Amino acid sequence: MADEAKGMNRRQALKGGLSLGAMAAAAFGAGKGLAWSKRRDTRPNMIVIMGDDIGYSDLGAYGGDTDTPHLDALAGRAVRFDNFYNMSRCCPSRASLLTGRYPHRVNMTGNGTSLSLDTPTVAEQLRAGGYATTMIGKWHLTAAEPLPLPAEHLKWLNHQGHFDRDFGDRRTYPVSRGFDYHWGIIWGVCDYYDPFSLVENYTPVREVPKDFYLTDAISDHAVEQVTKLGKGDKPFMMYLAYTAAHWPLMAPEHVIQKYLPRFEDGWDAMRRRRYARQVKLGLVDPRIDPLPPLDNDYAENAKTAWEALTPEHRAEQVRKMATHAAMIDVMDQGIGRVVQALKDSGAYENTVIMFLVDNGASPEIMVRPGYDRPSETRDGRKVGYGEYPGGIGTELNQTGIGAHWASAANTPFHWWKAESYQGGIHTPFFISWPAGMKRRESRVVAQGTHIVDVTPTLLELAGIAPSQKGAPMDGKSFAGALSGKALPKPRPFFFEHYGARAVIDGQWKIVSPAPHGADQSYRQWALYDLASDRTETKDLAARHPEIVGRLAKAWRDWAMSVDLKLRAEGSAGGGAPDKVDNFSD
Repeated sequence: MADEAKGMNRRQALKGGLSLGAMAAAAFGAGKGLAWSKRRDTRPNMIVIMGDDIGYSDLGAYGGDTDTPHLDALAGRAVRFDNFYNMSRCCPSRASLLTGRYPHRVNMTGNGTSLSLDTPTVAEQLRAGGYATTMIGKWHLTAAEPLPLPAEHLKWLNHQGHFDRDFGDRRTYPVSRGFDYHWGIIWGVCDYYDPFSLVENYTPVREVPKDFYLTDAISDHAVEQVTKLGKGDKPFMMYLAYTAAHWPLMAPEHVIQKYLPRFEDGWDAMRRRRYARQVKLGLVDPRIDPLPPLDNDYAENAKTAWEALTPEHRAEQVRKMATHAAMIDVMDQGIGRVVQALKDSGAYENTVIMFLVDNGASPEIMVRPGYDRPSETRDGRKVGYGEYPGGIGTELNQTGIGAHWASAANTPFHWWKAESYQGGIHTPFFISWPAGMKRRESRVVAQGTHIVDVTPTLLELAGIAPSQKGAPMDGKSFAGALSGKALPKPRPFFFEHYGARAVIDGQWKIVSPAPHGADQSYRQWALYDLASDRTETKDLAARHPEIVGRLAKAWRDWAMSVDLKLRAEGSAGGGAPDKVDNFSD
């Protein structure tokens, strides 16, 4: 009878629009006399901040060389999840974040498609449950449809023609998928000084001021929304999706200059420096997190060791990493302004802030314009491509940091974006909620969690039962971590992206890289014991074929359940995949 009464009380709370956590927060707020406690609906506000192509060690709180005081402060008063996983690439991770499903269930098996219309987003469910919803930044869940003639398509990308076109099917835009307001880009790649696919709701933003820089503009609009919604009658949810630090490498020159001295000793030295900091911070244990070899095998990237670079190339490489750091620095400054706006509006104490990244740092080096990459600026200046394009930091380049820097940025993990090794799928994640954490600041959650778990967590915090419409929900709420309650029972996590695949089941992980060259069959599984080798340095597949077989079967069963078209099983192992240059993000 006691359990039945508890269940009835919980159902009554949900019916009345208050989760148990929200009721506790309301009581806490009343005791503190906070402004938000006067609002009739005392459920928490929620801000989900997503960084883009940021390495595990890029933030200061994770051992990095970048000045990120605002994110470091958030991490210091947050619950940190030390084994959080994503789907290794921009579109798939965003699809999972907003639906609680594996991307394969919602039309995002690959990259560059539109999010399925038949499965509700978390924004649609929150809005139906009484929340104000807003999104600022990068969407990347609307199919990019190039014009049939390449020359005309480049004219469109260059802001030189076809101004009457939408950037995709409006039914798939954020404001059609549950967000009351959206300012940001629809596609995934853009010029930070003159972005393509920039919209306000449905309306294209055709021109920007001369002093425009996208990261600052995203922060400015987020501050405006927080100032407005923080004093409103409804709780609000904001999805704040930065483009930093996704290529092209563009940042204000004075910020780049600050970082040039920090990286002049090269990627090997940076990697050792970051690893030492991580050990000191307690993020890694050398006994179970040995530092693996530096990854450098990736098509279109220089494989030359740092010491063998010419002075000119070395200077360009330093400028790359300095610009990458500067992009994150500017983002962090903006996040600081968003947090201050929360405090100024009186909404800070009762706001859940999550920070995560869509995937690890990227090794991508694009070599030609097309698809989502311009050939010229609006005024006709040529844009450079390749490892050394010139103009790094300005809008005259479309390059990235490359394999060496990406591998070092993902310290202590192996590989990078688009792969299912730890460097691609294991990224920072932490949650701050001053009114609701019950003095659990700085606690660390070791149990594995996944990006599909974010939607059910947000819904539980809002007191909203997940919709049963559309594809079955894969995620499980981890809201209990904020109050010290038990997390859901551990379960396997599955990964797949263009043939790169993995299963994580407790201490065991099997993983194989993306297909290589002309042979597009699956590559051989490697097996790692994450309890003693979280950085994937000792392949135990030959020693434990029975574990490989069990997990391989689980992966194939999962793949069939999400309607993934299976490839042939190959026998080759090791090595990195060829780069696919036609579908970037």
